[in-house]
Amino acid sequence: MKLRSVPESQNPETTDDAILGGRLRLRQQRRGHRIGHDAVLLAAATGAQAGDHVVDLGAGVGAAGLALAVRVPGVTVTLVERDSGLAALAAENIERNGLGTRARVAVLDVASPSDAFTAAGLAPGSADRVMMNPPFNDPAKQNISPDPQRSAAHAAEAASLSDWIGAASLLLHSAGTLTLIWRADGLTEVLAALPPRFGGVAILPVHGRAGQPAIRVIVRATKASRSPLALLPGLVLNDSEGRPCAEAERVLRHAEALPLAGI
Repeated sequence: MKLRSVPESQNPETTDDAILGGRLRLRQQRRGHRIGHDAVLLAAATGAQAGDHVVDLGAGVGAAGLALAVRVPGVTVTLVERDSGLAALAAENIERNGLGTRARVAVLDVASPSDAFTAAGLAPGSADRVMMNPPFNDPAKQNISPDPQRSAAHAAEAASLSDWIGAASLLLHSAGTLTLIWRADGLTEVLAALPPRFGGVAILPVHGRAGQPAIRVIVRATKASRSPLALLPGLVLNDSEGRPCAEAERVLRHAEALPLAGI
């Protein structure tokens, strides 16, 4: 996704970018992890309605959680981010997009104990939805960026996924839902980590180009559900010639929801 630049600030370490066709403006660091398709797709796949409390784990500068807030008026969003620099940018992005009454930042590690979450205003069972884009590259299997921030955003040992799903289970009420995005070739890792805390799994494959294997999967699961797994028709981002597909453009540029959000 090519971000649309807006007038630059005086800070040479950050850029000011627009996503969702200009509906959301985000300050982000010029170097290191940068916003891409994944955050917007995660937001589009997260079902929510007015009055819901949504927690975005590992929120970075707030792209996914704030994109959801823009799409669904009336939701409240807590952006959980352990990096204080990214958390400060997320807080700035909340204010500059006029979302100060519906979004806030908690500086917290996903692996923190439950009392740390409670102290941050995130008591067990307080969330209706949790969304997350965990680090999904295993340093034992994939080449990892030498940039520390990019590495922290994208790489973690496979066992850390259990910490993320455990945090989601802690935060969600008895029928709450979790939505996450992951590497397509790592789907078995997700399916192994969800039970017994989550069931009712629905999977949306995401294909970078028509006719090619999926590059991502978006997974939605419900706490304590016993419903069977559902595999949905895939989302194709670009046609065989590399041109953006209309369905993907409606999601990435026009803030439409993905079918997964309605399940």
